[in-house]
Amino acid sequence: MHSWKKMKKKLTHFFSDHSPSSSSSSPSSTSSDHDQDESSSYMSSMLSFFLPSHESISKKNEEDYILRCGKSKTKQENGDHNTSSSELFEDAIDLQTPRKYIPDQNLDSVFISSELYHFFQSCLPNIVKGCRWVLLYSTVKHGISLRTLIRNSCDLPGPCLLITGDTKGAVFGGLVNSPLTPTPHRKYQGTFQTFVFTTIYGPPTLFRPTGANRYFYMCLNDLLAFGGGGSFALRLDGDLLMGTSGPCDTFGNQRLAHNEEFELKNVELWGFTHSSRYHS
Repeated sequence: MHSWKKMKKKLTHFFSDHSPSSSSSSPSSTSSDHDQDESSSYMSSMLSFFLPSHESISKKNEEDYILRCGKSKTKQENGDHNTSSSELFEDAIDLQTPRKYIPDQNLDSVFISSELYHFFQSCLPNIVKGCRWVLLYSTVKHGISLRTLIRNSCDLPGPCLLITGDTKGAVFGGLVNSPLTPTPHRKYQGTFQTFVFTTIYGPPTLFRPTGANRYFYMCLNDLLAFGGGGSFALRLDGDLLMGTSGPCDTFGNQRLAHNEEFELKNVELWGFTHSSRYHS
């Protein structure tokens, strides 16, 4: 602002010094001073016309800014804009909020759908939630053998999830709290973390121990069974071809398969590891 005034002052003096009134002789000093003042005023007015002051420019810019804001506001009120403020706000949230990573969405499984995967995430013990799923055994990959299933269950510590199904489309199984250890005689193992489940009744249904007994699961070299008291909730034979299912006191469950005796479609055993969930 000061530099602008200084330049204006210099230009005024320059034109005043070179004006006709200053170069011509005058009869008296009073007349000369008067003419010089008029000349200075005239030149100042001309300079103001061609070179507006800083104040006038600032004022004009402020008026233009208010005018633009008013037009923009009017457009928003009349609905002439393409993107609403709420949409801009939602876009900003989407950009700033990190996407939640869900591990193991592409599990190499015959049975696990997206619905069943999320069901397991809600009912698995906290110790394995968020862990990476590892396929320990599958009849498709490892052949038909309960002994192989038992041996492969020891590849990882912690709980194991057995998933199987019948040829009519039902998917069912159960959770054991540790790698399988066969016993020479019929002896029940497990804890209250053990459960069985089925999809035969629509959405996946979970059956946890009722507390009626402690017959959680039994593992022999030629038999794997869940529950007891009345019948087994689920029993698989040694060659993993046939199975049975019925109501039992341990889990208070209904039959898990379509029929009491059924042919197994496939058998999978899943373990869980705390290694990086981004591990490929």
